[in-house]
Amino acid sequence: MTFNELVKKVFFIEILQGLALTFKTWVTPSVTRQYPTEKREPFPGSRGLHALVRDPETGREKCVGCGLCAAMCPSQCIYIYTSEGEDHKKVVDRYEIEVLRCVYCALCVEACPYGAIALSPHFEYSGYTREEFYYKKERLLENWDKYMADPRGAEYLDKFWGPKSSDFELPDGPETGSEERKAS
Repeated sequence: MTFNELVKKVFFIEILQGLALTFKTWVTPSVTRQYPTEKREPFPGSRGLHALVRDPETGREKCVGCGLCAAMCPSQCIYIYTSEGEDHKKVVDRYEIEVLRCVYCALCVEACPYGAIALSPHFEYSGYTREEFYYKKERLLENWDKYMADPRGAEYLDKFWGPKSSDFELPDGPETGSEERKAS
């Protein structure tokens, strides 16, 4: 045992360094938020509560029952039940999400070709039973009305849902050969 090791053991140097760190944290203000009174604002594009999107013109849900969201879901928590309606079109009878199984990956949002499902920025929800977290079609539509209606939903779909038709346009300019297309 060297002299330095002996001094450290006799005078408890490591313990005193740890206590100094503890006392230093008591002096500096903490960054802990008092949750029920101080809530964070959700950041844009955050993945929270599920919602079925309503069509702004008709007010009906956009879901046509194709089942791509359920097929893409890695946790298999989306259940879609359809039947055949008039003109041999699919009608969505039941759309259910088991929220406790969901991993909030947003693959269902990306897979939907109609933009019929969205993850709202509302992420503070709780319950006492498992049944409260089994969301059915009516509740998912209520979530859209409550958290994403008005300009919030349009802003969400504009920013975070794609692709848009403008993504497939060719830019005009000399490097793209637009003169050649105009001449022919």
